[in-house]
Amino acid sequence: MKKTVSIILSFIASLMVSSQAYSFDLDSLKKLDLNKLGDIIKKTEDLKPVDEKAEVEIGRGVSANLLGVAPLVKNEPLQQYVNKLGYWLVMQTDRANLNWRFGVLESNSVNAFAAPGGYVFITKGLLLKMRNEAELAGVMSHEIAHVLRKHHLAAIQKSAQTSLMSDLAGFALNDAKHGELAKKAIGTGTELYSRGLDKDDEYEADRMGVVIAAKAGYDPYGLPAVLQTLEAINPQDSGLALMTKTHPSPTARLQKLDILMSGHLDQYATQPQVADRFIQVVGSYAK
Repeated sequence: MKKTVSIILSFIASLMVSSQAYSFDLDSLKKLDLNKLGDIIKKTEDLKPVDEKAEVEIGRGVSANLLGVAPLVKNEPLQQYVNKLGYWLVMQTDRANLNWRFGVLESNSVNAFAAPGGYVFITKGLLLKMRNEAELAGVMSHEIAHVLRKHHLAAIQKSAQTSLMSDLAGFALNDAKHGELAKKAIGTGTELYSRGLDKDDEYEADRMGVVIAAKAGYDPYGLPAVLQTLEAINPQDSGLALMTKTHPSPTARLQKLDILMSGHLDQYATQPQVADRFIQVVGSYAK
């Protein structure tokens, strides 16, 4: 329990640089109750739909672990920019009411992450390989799609049916047990980022991602362009190791998208007049 609390405190500390600019609710994070979270996780025992409040609580715990490993980049204009773009993208979806949170992680690895309840992160390493806002919108839309389809939440529930089932089935209603169950549930969620989701989940997020980006006015080929960039990177590059392990190959993803996109999304390729914005914000940060 001490280790988990330490991680969460580290998460809060990393956000103290500018809580308003980074669009995270520090007050709610300070009130995070692992014992209460244990109650919420217990509801996944029979794989019934988890309500939105529970989903957000689970995502908050998992995000705390992620940010304990790689904190947010300490650059307010960059974080504000990513949040503004993220909010515009989610406005094109049926879950715009979630309290979405976006951030750039201080990590040279090439990757992006999402957690249940509206948490979306992109690494500095991936961001600096992008050339324009359409590419960033494509990657962020892919991660948003994971949240919309509750891919990580379903994977956590699935794990609860296996490794956590015995604990859930014989769960004793006392504070100590609740805390332990919460730790296991958060741990299970965090492990997904080293193990990866099912390939079908990734392909579905790609399909939904290009549509979300297109609806927001971006060139739908932004995500395929990023995949082409990844395809050209030496697969032995250490910065690409985690993504290679947890995702289908860029080639396989491009092949799937080619079938979907061939001639169907060209009408949406109306790039907003924001080309200078990406260069101004990301370019200045890269310097």
